[in-house]
Amino acid sequence: MKKLLLTFVFLLLSFQVFPQKKFVFEFDYAQFGYDTLSNYMEVYYSFNQNGLKQEGNKIEPILQVIIQDTSKGEPLVDKEWKINHEIKDTSDMSRSLIGTLSFHLPAGLYKVTIGGKDGFNDKSKKYISEYVKVDPMVKSTTSISNIQLASSIIQESTNKGSIFYKNSYEIVPIPTSVFGDNLPVVFYYLELYGLQQIKPENNIKLNTYVFNSKGKMVVNKTKVITHNTNTRVEVGSVPINKLYTDTYTLIISLIDSADNYGVTSSKKFFVYNPDVVNTDTSSGEVSSSLSSEFGVMSEEELDEMFEKSRYIATESEEDKYEAINNVEGKREFMFNFWKSRDKDPSTPQNEYFREYLNKIELSNQRYGTIQKEGWRSDRGRVFLIYGEPSEVERYPNQLDTKPYEIWHYNELEGGVIFVFADLSGFNDYLLLHSTLRGEMRDDDWMRRIESF
Repeated sequence: MKKLLLTFVFLLLSFQVFPQKKFVFEFDYAQFGYDTLSNYMEVYYSFNQNGLKQEGNKIEPILQVIIQDTSKGEPLVDKEWKINHEIKDTSDMSRSLIGTLSFHLPAGLYKVTIGGKDGFNDKSKKYISEYVKVDPMVKSTTSISNIQLASSIIQESTNKGSIFYKNSYEIVPIPTSVFGDNLPVVFYYLELYGLQQIKPENNIKLNTYVFNSKGKMVVNKTKVITHNTNTRVEVGSVPINKLYTDTYTLIISLIDSADNYGVTSSKKFFVYNPDVVNTDTSSGEVSSSLSSEFGVMSEEELDEMFEKSRYIATESEEDKYEAINNVEGKREFMFNFWKSRDKDPSTPQNEYFREYLNKIELSNQRYGTIQKEGWRSDRGRVFLIYGEPSEVERYPNQLDTKPYEIWHYNELEGGVIFVFADLSGFNDYLLLHSTLRGEMRDDDWMRRIESF
């Protein structure tokens, strides 16, 4: 069994608490990269003291954590912690008990159950279960962590002994994800990985958006960031004092527009501002496409992305895209286009889309010329559709023929070939012949490459 790292702390914080006596327990979590085989998962929890039974000057909330590996059916963690807290005065009861648990988890799918109960009242309890996919964030491509929300400004700190110290910052979590009158600013923390996988000459942007529950953008910020280090910590804030009471989605995207690559992380939060009047009459919900890399692409970038995707599009899909005349529709189309081709929808990444983008990059490196990007060439097209050939015969310096190549695909239709030739002398190899059904066929292709 993999080693499990666990820390346990709690803190008293003053939050906006609605007057009540019922038991209230909440938790939240965020994953961060650890290594190529695992992630570091932090769990944040809170007990509202107003809902806890007091005996003398003490309250006794109990926290239970169960983390079960679904592939093995056995728990990695099944434990309770008793929190003995002394009430110093009545004002103390207006505060929340805030704590954090930290785990080092190997890749896999886990059922995580976090439970809270009142040690002095058996009837007061609440259990919340979620399935958590641990997909290592430290990998060969650029990636982004989950977003951690914070209740106060995230400041640099040298106090490594602090219970909320992380990567030179002091970060106090807010498990309820509720902001409003007393918390007019949403503070957030996230981590970026694999930045040096991006070409040094490419500019990369970090885009921050906030959408309300009707899909209307209420915050839009962009900044260019450096990538001279492989990992980077990002902290930021969003004022919400002018936002009406609603559920909002924070979306942060890291975009390399030069290579059409982007990674996105999103987080929901709630705003309670009873004095702010809702004048928005629009309707709808935040589309899933908005939280993807397509949600931050311009119309020109979407058009270019579809041109690169056209090789694997059906005739019907081509007609549908050509008929769309607005950027929102194109974003939604591209999101659904690639979602339908996702080989493993249970993971946050679309592996097929990533593979395709990697093949575009390889096409540019292998088959690009001064006049043409590699993915636009005939060899690039065949490579993008059919993948690596089983065998390649190259004839670059024949005396009686122009340079040509024969690609063999042994797994297609019992074995097929593609013949490419550089007829112009500028390294632009054109497809002359193939034995695959539906591709160009010219059994007399040799006559076209003869040198006189």
